[in-house]
Amino acid sequence: MKKHRTFTPDFKAQVVLEELTGVRGQAEICREHQLKPQVFSRWRTEFLERASEIFATTPSRGDEQARIAELERTVGRLTMELEAAKKASNILTFLSTRNGR
Repeated sequence: MKKHRTFTPDFKAQVVLEELTGVRGQAEICREHQLKPQVFSRWRTEFLERASEIFATTPSRGDEQARIAELERTVGRLTMELEAAKKASNILTFLSTRNGR
């Protein structure tokens, strides 16, 4: 029983770009990497269909950066609150032991 080979997205993009830029032909690429022409055609079709998504995601990255900044501020605030709670706990523990309780 044959095991299916898996290819990384980087590899797929590289071989498709080689064909699209004219560096090598589809047949040559398929022979070299032992790919079926149907597989390569599917990769090329998917690559071309999703190429516009690269430019469409630019605004959402700004949204992601804003969300990251918000989460970092929250972590900082919670860290400060935790430190204050620890100090208060230490003070109360010291006062209670000092008073003999």
